[in-house]
Amino acid sequence: MRFETKAVHSGAGADDETGAVSLPIHLSTTFERTVDGAPSHGFSYIRDGNPTQAKLEEALAAIDSASHALAFASGMAAVTCVLQALPPESHLILPDDGYYGVRALAAEYLPRWGVTSDLVQMDDLDAVRAAVRPDTRAIWCETPSNPLMKIVDVAELAAIVHAANAMLIADSTFATPALQRPIEQGADIVMHSTTKYLGGHSDVQGGSLAFARRDAFSEAVAHCRKITGGVASPFNSWLILRGIRSLSARMRVHCENAMAIARALEGHPNVEAVHYPGLESHAGHDIAARQMSSFGGMLSFNVRGGRDEAQAVTAKTKIFTRATSLGGTESLIEHRASSEGEGSRTAQNLLRVSVGLEHADDLVEDLTQALSV
Repeated sequence: MRFETKAVHSGAGADDETGAVSLPIHLSTTFERTVDGAPSHGFSYIRDGNPTQAKLEEALAAIDSASHALAFASGMAAVTCVLQALPPESHLILPDDGYYGVRALAAEYLPRWGVTSDLVQMDDLDAVRAAVRPDTRAIWCETPSNPLMKIVDVAELAAIVHAANAMLIADSTFATPALQRPIEQGADIVMHSTTKYLGGHSDVQGGSLAFARRDAFSEAVAHCRKITGGVASPFNSWLILRGIRSLSARMRVHCENAMAIARALEGHPNVEAVHYPGLESHAGHDIAARQMSSFGGMLSFNVRGGRDEAQAVTAKTKIFTRATSLGGTESLIEHRASSEGEGSRTAQNLLRVSVGLEHADDLVEDLTQALSV
């Protein structure tokens, strides 16, 4: 079955009780037990699992080519749970360019759990090899990365990781399963902030982990979610599942629009650099072309000048909204260093763009006039 069909039909089907084609939302927090105390229909308490979340997890596993998946209350809840499940005294390798919340978690909280970490230029495989230690238990990658859109060769990285008897965990939020499925390329676990493209409408928060296999570690992560409570709510699960149905169609327009913007910005005199893997000038273009079906709806660019010049561009846009996050129908622009706050590693002249579903010509014209002096 092809991806588009999986996205529409996984975790779906007419409701057994009513025949409803749209999945019902089960809001109950508790479920009936038999006389001997066993769950009468497989569910006992909402934090342990609920029917709507179970349908979402069925779909998440299908679209990521996984054995099974877990849904969470947020992307960071998923990140925290999988890293908390690492054995004590583990060593973790993280990308030097990646979501700032993961770096903050590694710096502020992982040491309390006995987990150490190093930041490595993940697209430099020799640097990754050099960073591996005997106690390395996991390597975390983002591809494309946030916000510089760096590309990692997942298959090559997986070979390095597995040779070290470690796990490869891939954040594939920017690509989505519509464009890239890291498990097919050797990753052990895939993380998504389902708040973004999978939800698709800037109205729901969630996260997910998809696992290549069911084993002791995946069971430890599931136990961690149950105890720490980062479970997805039924309504949020329903919204994300609804978003998955249209994911493939939406991603086609996101990708087309992003490519049009990237090509327009690449030749603009007030743009210093454009970071988009669809451009032939991008250092990871060939790898992205090989492991992705298209290049995504996210890009970033450096404005000529500094912080003031970059922020001035965001002040002049009329269609792009100044806001963080990504993956919705509307186009967003942000001064990334400001969004990340204290400790940001992002250049002060960099703007990150989430390209929406508007007409590409309108978006190009808006950015062009905003960049005019």
